[in-house]
Amino acid sequence: MFNRILIANRGEIALRVMRACKELGIQTVAVFSEADRGAHYLSMADEAFCIGPAQASESYLRVDRIISAAEVGNVDAIHPGYGFLSENYLFAEQCRAANIEFIGPPHDAMHALGDKVAARRIARKAKVPTVPGSEGLVESEEEAVRVAKEIGYPVLIKATAGGGGKGIRPAMDEKMLRVELKAAANEAEKAFKNGGVYIEKFVQKPRHVEVQLIGDQHGNVLHLWERDCTMQRKHQKLIEESPAPNLPQKIREQLCEAAVRLAKTAGYYNAGTCEFIVDQENNFYFIEVNARIQVEHPVTEQVTGIDLIKSQILVAAGEKLPMKQREIGQYGHAIEVRINAEDPDNGFRGCPGTITKLRVPGGFGVRFDSHVHEGYKITPYYDSMIGKLIVHKQDRAEAIKTTKRALDEFVVEGIKTSIPMARRILDTTVFNEGTGDTKYVERELLK
Repeated sequence: MFNRILIANRGEIALRVMRACKELGIQTVAVFSEADRGAHYLSMADEAFCIGPAQASESYLRVDRIISAAEVGNVDAIHPGYGFLSENYLFAEQCRAANIEFIGPPHDAMHALGDKVAARRIARKAKVPTVPGSEGLVESEEEAVRVAKEIGYPVLIKATAGGGGKGIRPAMDEKMLRVELKAAANEAEKAFKNGGVYIEKFVQKPRHVEVQLIGDQHGNVLHLWERDCTMQRKHQKLIEESPAPNLPQKIREQLCEAAVRLAKTAGYYNAGTCEFIVDQENNFYFIEVNARIQVEHPVTEQVTGIDLIKSQILVAAGEKLPMKQREIGQYGHAIEVRINAEDPDNGFRGCPGTITKLRVPGGFGVRFDSHVHEGYKITPYYDSMIGKLIVHKQDRAEAIKTTKRALDEFVVEGIKTSIPMARRILDTTVFNEGTGDTKYVERELLK
């Protein structure tokens, strides 16, 4: 087992990892930027190092500074959290080259699955359904036009190195395709330093369903069932839940089995998520693998009773998974609402500022994962999420009622938050009946 772990992240996920390490008897080393200096959660760590100025490019994304902090801190392993360097296979490779274990998948699997075209090839090899589209990158406008004609409009142009909704453009006809192809490639080059794009069929009104995976270094890969992440805005998830509503049990099992096949084919271990879209007839198609822990992992923890962060650490230390697939069930229903420092009535514009008053909800089945407190200053440098409200109840109807009550109980002053929009979504018939699609929020609630 590890003695000391460096957490190469900040905020809510850094605190989450610190807590798991403390319970496992592992010391922690935190890193922070000048913008995060003095943050309360840093006091939970046994040691903390400043790694640069506020800009992420000069701190949390600086591999050299993080490795140096790890060496000075005499750590055995690095946990990357989510975002920042969590899916950077070169970072994982450099950690291991420095004899510091990277708490995540093998870097070669990260490399392959981080490229969406390569990931689609692995999916096809594993006999996992993929959305019809180009075999690889499209190298020219004419090739894109040819592929689109073969599979039929509308189509999606997608960046091979994409993430967070960047580099994804729909095209309803050839004229639109020619315009958006260049825009998507330029956006991808700017965001990911990789302008490669591919074409796939645009599935109309899909749901977004993902499968949580955990694998050890002894060839065991298990699924921890699925989450529904359909409530989104511009590919950014707003509300997640497990189990997915209105998903036939047969499809649920097929989806989970497909995700396990893909992970095994890729030689994957540690935590990861296999993401799918599900059409109106419950046909499902692989879209990508997130080779890291995800923001919404608590809903899976609630319904399975498995601590995913601890599992990540134990697997990275070489231990075998202690459970069998047949032992993992879904108990009750869990919902997670992301609380962001954003103004929903003003284009979801970020709202940096100081939290002057904070009252968080509580009660049976209510959990709030966050690093913020009264007096905490939200800076404009990082992701706007300030916390996650997680509710776990016996069934979905009760979970929705409790989530509404908890949102009503929230008090956050000094900044705008996404709480009003979350409450609005929960009040809709579509959400309550579980009949939404990934564009529902933009189409019906943001007119």
